[in-house]
Amino acid sequence: MASPTAPGGINQPDPSPSWQAQSQQMPLLVRRCGAWAVEISLIAASALVPFSIGSLVNKDAQTVPLNSSVAAVSETVARILGIPVRDRNPRVAPLTNLFWSGALLAPAVLAAWQLFLLARTGQTLPKRWFAVKVVTASGTRPGFGRVLLRESLGRWGVPLGIAYGIWRLSGAFPDLIILGGLSGLAVLADGALAFRYKRQSGHDRLANTLGVNAREAKLSRRESDQMSPNPVESQDWTEEDAQIAALVVTPETNVKEEPSLWNWMRQHPGTTLVIVTIGSAGLILSLFVGTLIYTQSQANLRDSRQRNDELFVALVSKLSPASASGTSGRRSAILALGAVEDSRAVPLLADLLAQEDSRPMLDAIQQALVSTGPKALPDLRRLNQALSNDLESLRFGGKAPERELAAARQRTVQRAIGKILTVYSSQLNGADLSRTDLSQSPAGPAQFLLVLDKVDLSGIKLRNTNLTNASLQGTRFYGTGEDRRPGTFDDWISDLSAANFEGANLTGASLNSAVMNRTTFVRAVMNKANLSNGILNGANLSSALLIGANLQQAMLKDASFTGADIGSANFSEANLSGARLGKVKAQGTQLSLTNLSKSEWQGADLSGADLNGANLQNADLSSAKLANANFKDARLQDANLQNADLSSVDFRGANLAGANFKGAVFLSKAGSDQFIQSPVGSKSGRFQGVDFADAKNLDRSQIAYICLQGGFHPKCPPKN
Repeated sequence: MASPTAPGGINQPDPSPSWQAQSQQMPLLVRRCGAWAVEISLIAASALVPFSIGSLVNKDAQTVPLNSSVAAVSETVARILGIPVRDRNPRVAPLTNLFWSGALLAPAVLAAWQLFLLARTGQTLPKRWFAVKVVTASGTRPGFGRVLLRESLGRWGVPLGIAYGIWRLSGAFPDLIILGGLSGLAVLADGALAFRYKRQSGHDRLANTLGVNAREAKLSRRESDQMSPNPVESQDWTEEDAQIAALVVTPETNVKEEPSLWNWMRQHPGTTLVIVTIGSAGLILSLFVGTLIYTQSQANLRDSRQRNDELFVALVSKLSPASASGTSGRRSAILALGAVEDSRAVPLLADLLAQEDSRPMLDAIQQALVSTGPKALPDLRRLNQALSNDLESLRFGGKAPERELAAARQRTVQRAIGKILTVYSSQLNGADLSRTDLSQSPAGPAQFLLVLDKVDLSGIKLRNTNLTNASLQGTRFYGTGEDRRPGTFDDWISDLSAANFEGANLTGASLNSAVMNRTTFVRAVMNKANLSNGILNGANLSSALLIGANLQQAMLKDASFTGADIGSANFSEANLSGARLGKVKAQGTQLSLTNLSKSEWQGADLSGADLNGANLQNADLSSAKLANANFKDARLQDANLQNADLSSVDFRGANLAGANFKGAVFLSKAGSDQFIQSPVGSKSGRFQGVDFADAKNLDRSQIAYICLQGGFHPKCPPKN
């Protein structure tokens, strides 16, 4: 049943909310901007809310690989924007996977729904709230084609594409702040066209649409409906009148037929026929010529393969020790195999090396494998692992000649790998030598020591590889990638997880951004090495030399530095949570803004170290030498400073709630390590304004010294 309508002259109450009524009174341009802002906010919120929840719950001990769709999207975005990715195989909590998948799906669903509403009604929900409507030039709804053109290409594609192109070509890449500014300017320029062209921004002109006042459009439609005769509402309209009206000839108007390819073909049949004929002939000729070229190329390829097969068979026939060509011919055949472009050559040489008994032939095989380049590394890696297993089994019960022969073969493989890494330096991105034994061998005829000084190993994979006592001075394990810009997605980052660098020489090596989780650097020499932004969680650097090394922003959670020398090293903004640094030498070390919570420094020497703003909550600094250290603005809640040497330490701005100062020395005596007995010494200002009220185990002499130096404690005498 139709609802009754009120007469046109009677004012009806507006059912819209007051805030909506107020918004409709604003200028059209302001309302269009408001609707656009709300649309973007809704889509952003649909992604940010589940993403934030997923990040909060990502604390489970049980983890799973990141959803492949989420990983693919994040990798694509990182590649386009040049965002560095430190973990390319992330694992997250199962619930995090669920929420992050929702963060990927929700914006797509919401955007599709809004586009559907815009195509069918000319209004998204925010546009309806702000009384804005999108129509064509004739006043009809835009439809799906125009909406896709307007939103995907006009609103976002062209402006953001121009901004991205300027960003990449101008040298501003990879600064995301500049990209954001350029994108904002491009979007504003697109909207600013509405000032020049009435109600049409750039994307409206591209799709030939208009942004209009929804209420005015509704009123004009009602007025046009009232002016047009309606057979249902008119009492005087009869069937005879309808028949007469049907016979009325409508006068010719100036409305032009909408241009299209089909209409043009109907108007120009002759030209269409000529074009179709020429196009068909050209297509047939192209297919004919293409077929001839393809047939000839296939024939040439078959001939080339046949010649290669004949050459390969001829060379293989000379490899037998019983061959008529003799030892020299056999050696020549081995060397020739290294130059043959045949996929069977490298596996054959590797198998031959595993069975060869002659030392001169082993050298020839090594030379042939080196000449094949990095493509020989996978086969050499497998042979290395097999020979390592053979040597391990022969160590218990094997005969001496067998052990010596296996060792000779293993050293041949190791030398071949070392020479390939040296000769083909900077061409090894993605090469995988995981679980390979490249350690130093005992002295003798089969001695081997890997020397790769100043070699470029950017992007190489050395997971669980044994590089004991290797010489890698100045070696690079990080490259800028194809764009030649550091800190972007395509950087060549090496993976050295769980590798063994015990006793290795890495002086001046570039290990920045490398993945080194659980890697062993015991007794390694790493002076002035660059490990900034490196991932060394759980790494073992005990007794290593890291004098002057750069470890800025490195991840070192639960790492071990026991007995290491890290003097003058830079750990600014690094994460050393839970690290073990007992007995380390850290004189003058830079540790400002470093996370040292729950770290262990028993007996360490931190004299003159800079710990400005460092987080030392629950850290153990017992018996540590901290003379002249800088603890300004440091967080020392519940830290253990028992028996520590705190002479001339600067505590200004530090939080000392719960810190244990039992037996701590605030003022050392010349030639004595005893704790202070009396408040001697001049005022230094290093305790000025420092609150010791919640500190633990302070004795009377310590409190007296604190009060003398301007610190605060409830037992300090009142100031006059």
